[in-house]
Amino acid sequence: MQTIDKVVIPAAGFGTRFLPQTKAMPKEMLPVVDKPVIQYVVEEAINSNVQNIIIITGSNKRAIEDHFDTPPADLIKNLVDGGKKHLLEAIEKISKMANFIYIRQKGPYGNGTPVLTAEPAIDNEPFAVLWGDEFIYSKPPRLAQMIKVYEKFGGIVISGVKIEKKEDLKRYGIAELTPVEDNVYKINRIVEKPEPDKAPSNIATHGGYILPPEIFSALRRVKPGKGGEIWLVDAINLLKEEGVPVYTVVIENGKYYDTGDKFEYLKTVVEFALEHEEINGEFKRFLKSLKI
Repeated sequence: MQTIDKVVIPAAGFGTRFLPQTKAMPKEMLPVVDKPVIQYVVEEAINSNVQNIIIITGSNKRAIEDHFDTPPADLIKNLVDGGKKHLLEAIEKISKMANFIYIRQKGPYGNGTPVLTAEPAIDNEPFAVLWGDEFIYSKPPRLAQMIKVYEKFGGIVISGVKIEKKEDLKRYGIAELTPVEDNVYKINRIVEKPEPDKAPSNIATHGGYILPPEIFSALRRVKPGKGGEIWLVDAINLLKEEGVPVYTVVIENGKYYDTGDKFEYLKTVVEFALEHEEINGEFKRFLKSLKI
């Protein structure tokens, strides 16, 4: 079985939920304390022993490329002159952490389009997909847990998250499942944003995917769905109908952060600030001082 050594990160969306902030700045670059959202996604791949990162970008996404590039000479000089060696080491590490490939998105809108755009960088091999505006923080990393399942069962693997609040089920694609072992299930079907009383389970399957190269043919064959968009789940369902097994692994010791949503983004920032070694104490005191 081929190993997973490439991760595709779609990052070409307009970020309309964060306008006007995202008019000129990519939503993937919104900071969670002192790191942009997309850096957490890249670090997950690296911590899962995947070094080749393919980022699908758009016309207003140059800041992403700049972030993962070598720092400019004037910034280096400023940090050296200011005696800020620790900051210089931190930003130099970013450009060396992985092999980065950038491809501009082409084709109709929809979450299947950036995956299809990545085809020229995928050499007929299985690969992973992680969205650039959300992440799951877990130990071991989500992708590492998914790779372990893929190496045992093959097929397609989608990360699963247990939804605690029943009313939140209508926000996600919820899977009808057959148990396989421990926290691994076979997916029978995925119901997109069901009414809570009609949801087939409380497991949302989204966010992380391990896909075979046949997904590209499937994406070209599916018909545009709602809004004329190409949906990844439609291509996955097509492969499933053709005999490719689809699994989900409910991520252990993990928490899902939907940083593409305003409220969830603010919750993420607060939670990470409370854990940040430089500011956590002062931040806790600030929060306690608020008269809410």
